Amino acid sequence: MLGAIEAGGTKFVCAVGDELGNIIERVQIPTTVPEETMPKVIDFFNQYDIKAIGIGSFGPIDVNPESPAYGNITSTPKPGWRDYPFVKSMKDAFPVPIGFNTDVNAAALGEVTLGAAKGLDSCLYITVGTGIGAGAVVQGNLLQGYSHPEMGHILVRRHPNDEYQGKCPYHQDCLEGLAAGPAIEERWGEKGMNLVDRAEVWEMEGYYIAQALMQYVLILSPKRIILGGGVMNQTQVFPSIYKYLQEFVNGYVTLPELSEYIVGPGLGDNAGITGSLLLAQRALQEEN
Repeated sequence: MLGAIEAGGTKFVCAVGDELGNIIERVQIPTTVPEETMPKVIDFFNQYDIKAIGIGSFGPIDVNPESPAYGNITSTPKPGWRDYPFVKSMKDAFPVPIGFNTDVNAAALGEVTLGAAKGLDSCLYITVGTGIGAGAVVQGNLLQGYSHPEMGHILVRRHPNDEYQGKCPYHQDCLEGLAAGPAIEERWGEKGMNLVDRAEVWEMEGYYIAQALMQYVLILSPKRIILGGGVMNQTQVFPSIYKYLQEFVNGYVTLPELSEYIVGPGLGDNAGITGSLLLAQRALQEEN
């Protein structure tokens, strides 16, 4: 039995499953502070004979095995979680192999293995929700260097009609600061789900997301782009993304048919937790 944790800023999804990524049992636990959340996580896994655990976590996190802070959540603005030793806490409770990466890298792994990018050796998974993050698989490997990608914090040009100052506590008007769910709500005065019929909302959202996609396409040239997260449930934003991406690229590179190239998750809301199961599988294989 493998264990998996998709640790998000709002909730932890914990699951047990098999080495094929099949989920057998799962629970959701609210993300409050570690002293409240983590005992519930450990209680869940204590019910099972766990051989390995995969963790896809909100970040930033330290994914460098050579670093003294490896396995920690680092400079997150989430109260109580800054410098939290996530891997050590789980290892103390369960002395088994542990795979550790970002929640979006886990989702990318899930989608390229079993989801919308199955059969390809590269993809980009982007979540647009409470925050914006992206994970990438390049030539079959999760993209990781000195640290992990933080693609949600790139700088973008402002929409001509946008006077909103931006929501990011670090950069104010980066991509996340202008296009994540809280920015939409603060700019327009209501949550995105209540703005379905406001065309100007989704035109502006598409403008920002398309700028980001242009940069990702030019740098990484992924074979498929998958857009997930709560904001992307508003599928009326996709035509705006397609329109602006074509405008911004302006014929410089040839793009595939956009409705087939830029898609929603094949695994739906299970992309992250399935990918975390696959991280556990990889950790077990590496140990053996």
